[in-house]
Amino acid sequence: MRFSEIIKWQWEGYSKFHQSRKNLLIHIVFVPLFVIGFASFLLSLLWCDLSSALSSLFIMALSFGLQGMGHSKEIHPAEPFTSFKNAVIRIVLEQFYTFPKFVFTGRWYRAFQDPEL
Repeated sequence: MRFSEIIKWQWEGYSKFHQSRKNLLIHIVFVPLFVIGFASFLLSLLWCDLSSALSSLFIMALSFGLQGMGHSKEIHPAEPFTSFKNAVIRIVLEQFYTFPKFVFTGRWYRAFQDPEL
């Protein structure tokens, strides 16, 4: 699948895989934490600060792990990764594009307010 197809595929199914209030709350806290950890990791590499780089990687891993736990609360489980490359692309895309778009378009709020969930 090409990158543009992955973007489209992830966005089209995003609401289906993000309905649980617990998962939505986890994502609203830990996606920004992942982004901060990523920025911190890049800066620590620039400054050649190994301890900060390792701390940043830990923050990113913790954030991703907790998001994975959030996905376990969903009615519809996430689609499995098909390869390492697919995993990296989908994870980075969700953190930096798809979830922010989900929030800024109001879909996160609508999903969180849904009384049936």
